[in-house]
Amino acid sequence: MKTISHGWHSAKRMTYSLVTGGVMMLGATQVAANTQYVDPFIGTGGDGHTFPGAVVPFGMVQLSPDTDSVFRGIDPQPEIYKRCAGYHYDDTTIVGFSHTHFSGTGHSDLGDLLMMPITGEVKLEPGKADNPDEGYRSRFSHDNETAKPGYYQVWLQDYKVNAELTATTRVGMHKYTFKEHDKGSVLMDLTHSIYNFKNKVIWSDVRVIDDRTILAYRATNGWANNRQMYFAIEFSKPFSDIELINLDNTRYRCNGCLTEGNGKKPSTIVNYKIPEAAGKAIKVVADFEGLKGEPLMVKVGISAVSKSNALENLKTEIPHWNFDKVVKQADETWHKSLDKFEVEGSLSEKRQFFTSVYHALQAPSVYQDVNGQYRGVDGEIHQAKDHTHYTLFSLWDTYRALHPLLTYIEPDKVSDMISSMLDHYQQSHDKMLPIWSFQAHETWTMIGYHAVSVIADAYLKGIRDFDVELAKKAMIDTANHPHYDAIPEYKQYGYVPLDVLPESTSITLEYAYDDYTIGQFFTALGDKKTAAEYYERATYYKNVFDPEVRFMRGRMKDGSWNPDFDPQEAKYMGAFTEGNSYQYSFYVPQDVHGLIKLKGGDKKFVERLDELFETELSYEKIKEHEDIAGLIGQYAHGNEPSHHIAYLYNYAGEPWRTQARIRQIMDTLSSDKPDGLAGNDDVGQMSAWYIFSAMGFYPVSPGDLTYALGAPQLPKISLALANNKRFTVVAKGLSKKNKFVKEVRLNGKKLERSYITHDDIMGGGKLEFTMSAKPNKSFGQSLSARPPSMSNPVNNNFLK
Repeated sequence: MKTISHGWHSAKRMTYSLVTGGVMMLGATQVAANTQYVDPFIGTGGDGHTFPGAVVPFGMVQLSPDTDSVFRGIDPQPEIYKRCAGYHYDDTTIVGFSHTHFSGTGHSDLGDLLMMPITGEVKLEPGKADNPDEGYRSRFSHDNETAKPGYYQVWLQDYKVNAELTATTRVGMHKYTFKEHDKGSVLMDLTHSIYNFKNKVIWSDVRVIDDRTILAYRATNGWANNRQMYFAIEFSKPFSDIELINLDNTRYRCNGCLTEGNGKKPSTIVNYKIPEAAGKAIKVVADFEGLKGEPLMVKVGISAVSKSNALENLKTEIPHWNFDKVVKQADETWHKSLDKFEVEGSLSEKRQFFTSVYHALQAPSVYQDVNGQYRGVDGEIHQAKDHTHYTLFSLWDTYRALHPLLTYIEPDKVSDMISSMLDHYQQSHDKMLPIWSFQAHETWTMIGYHAVSVIADAYLKGIRDFDVELAKKAMIDTANHPHYDAIPEYKQYGYVPLDVLPESTSITLEYAYDDYTIGQFFTALGDKKTAAEYYERATYYKNVFDPEVRFMRGRMKDGSWNPDFDPQEAKYMGAFTEGNSYQYSFYVPQDVHGLIKLKGGDKKFVERLDELFETELSYEKIKEHEDIAGLIGQYAHGNEPSHHIAYLYNYAGEPWRTQARIRQIMDTLSSDKPDGLAGNDDVGQMSAWYIFSAMGFYPVSPGDLTYALGAPQLPKISLALANNKRFTVVAKGLSKKNKFVKEVRLNGKKLERSYITHDDIMGGGKLEFTMSAKPNKSFGQSLSARPPSMSNPVNNNFLK
């Protein structure tokens, strides 16, 4: 793991957090809020792809600095890849502050409505990072930059402006303090986007309403095509002049349109000549006077529906100009969410843990206005009635741990998220549940149909406040779609042939898991006939396992094996998705015991697991995939197909090896530094892995209601559950040396099995690990003590 060598100042940031809201005063006693441990800069270095700006839990606005965004005449990979969230910790210049960002994705878009406070000569292009003076970007230093939940601040060196940001769900608020200049401007760039070099504005327009208010709109082609966003912009001071610039056509300068004949500024200019502009390349420059000594503030409401809705969002959520009040509200909102956990551990451990919770609670995000309107995937305007509508379903990533985590820490929102998936199904032309969708668009990125896993896992846990009959139809229609990723061939052959579709082996394996969860769902509904059909499909993983080499392997329509086979190779248009056969040969979460049998039994299985962790992976074999990162041998912690693998030793009766691997991953691939994530956080999935693993267990197969045990990484973690109970994990004697589990007790009773259940968690109480420097090799050894799976003869994971 690379270490950032410059500018890291955790002590400074911690002090700032304590001063600005991380401590609550209760009489003479100081009670530390968990917000003080969150560092939004963790993940902004390396390839974590997180952003440091202001956001509230599940907020529609993510107001954050962008250090670069678009193609500048250089090879966009890896330079653009590093900036999927608009910001990278290695950068030394800022181009401005935009209002929408992804957190931790491996692809980019958004960056809506960039704003930049400037002084002196107005420049309309951002310029290059190696020559910031040629454009409107500004130099900055991490020594003069701070962030905490719901707040961001930076000193813009070239303009001598202190910029501060905060946010509510649908509104971003800026505070600009011009330290040395009485006159200044705010540049609004509607051409700015975060999307490689392909993004382009289809259309945009701007209309000045009065001397403080502007309404704007733009539609862009990027990862999502024809994505629409509306903006209401309000300033705390009247602008003295304003220029609307259509770079494709004309420039319109106000030239006194904001003054009456006597030179006085009117309260509105509705009856005067109204500045407006439309086109594909609009920028706006608003000029201000009397800035020195009094901050200039800006509020920006956003909407995917209309300008009037954007303005209503603004007026409803921030009807005042008290910036500190909004910061405090954001802090209190985060405080409420983060304080569901009580944690003991070192400062570094607490920073990693609570920043993981912070990242895990940013998406899916609200995608409706205060009046309930939202834009559907059909492009039409819909009215949310019985649920809040959410967007951003990165399901290939998040079904694994993030969505299971939300069932415990935000269960009241899970049904609304599932209802939003069902909205997508009903509104989509293809009648599919979302695959990888955001802001009314399906990107068709990644593989599988993992929405079924999220629905099944929640339903089995008793979270059922959604249309179950509709969910049944949506799951069946999605799993049998005639035009999606070779589903007809999957059903015909029992696998997806490589000569029909690239990535066929990964697709087969992930379909098989998804089908298992459909079987679980219909079993719970009492429909054993339908369940049996999908349980049978869940065994199709066997059809892409080559017994001669004991690896998963690409297979052709005629049944022959792919002759071009290298278990270490990961390439585009190959048999695997962002991974190789070493990794995907362990992707059978629903039936690990069946996989153990295919690989030759417990001993052979453990040998293969060790081989995966200990065989060096050549960069030449994986260089086409930036996502394969965080390597321990062939294990790639920076990408999702590896996330469950360390827990698989449990299924072969050797959980002590899982305990050692989890410690190895934690010690070498995570930290509380900017590059502290081993790869993309992927909308909270990496963070959710950390949270579960720090607690000592992990959902290897969401939908089976069990969690394979690892070893807790903090002395104590306690979680407040929605049923008013607490589930507490204690690690007695935990230390760097004591990484193995000597024994486990659940509510005082010795636990012989190497897994716990959903009911164990929801029952509350204490899960107590006694740690040791020596492994307990007898713990979890018998078949009945191992985590269940489909082929475990004494402990399978079919619903009874």
